[in-house]
Amino acid sequence: MLKALLPLAAATLAVPVLAAPATGDLAAVQSHLKSVQSMTAAFTQTDRNGKTLTGTLTLKKPGKIRFQYQKGVPILIVGDGKSLNFIDYSVRQVQRWPIGNSPLGVLLNPDQDISRFAHVVPGDPRVVSVEAADPKHPEYGRITLVFVRQPAAPAGLMLQGWVALDSQGNRTTIRLSDQRFNAAVGDGTFRWTDPRTSIGRK
Repeated sequence: MLKALLPLAAATLAVPVLAAPATGDLAAVQSHLKSVQSMTAAFTQTDRNGKTLTGTLTLKKPGKIRFQYQKGVPILIVGDGKSLNFIDYSVRQVQRWPIGNSPLGVLLNPDQDISRFAHVVPGDPRVVSVEAADPKHPEYGRITLVFVRQPAAPAGLMLQGWVALDSQGNRTTIRLSDQRFNAAVGDGTFRWTDPRTSIGRK
């Protein structure tokens, strides 16, 4: 099961040297990302085979995120501010990537200039889709963030979810609901127990 979740972390967003300033919808997305310091939401995750899992997402900038899966799923994904950790308690396995080497870094770094590696995907005018990738390194994969226009949301945009695609075509789709922004979130939310040690650690 852990392997099916890897598209969330396997794509590295390397940054091209030259870039134009963000304008229009891309600037609005940048403003949204900068204004959201924390978020909680329910999520539904669907992999390329159509398998669906649900759970609760908690985010706190900079660098902290937690995917708490539904009861009975022995998987936990936690970004603790430095690393993105994939924990599979059923096999006592932990895999780790630097936050900056994950497409989720787009959501977790409040100072990142997304115009350096992202562009708006044309489509329904009620929706703003932004794809982030390094064209020089397609093996890193890509992520597409999907927003709907909603005046009451931060910068007039509500994050609806994202699609992560790795170089092998493995697609993971995250859909969000019940999004809540900028409420207090304690750092203890992002602690986790290491299954590889008999004592465990936080």
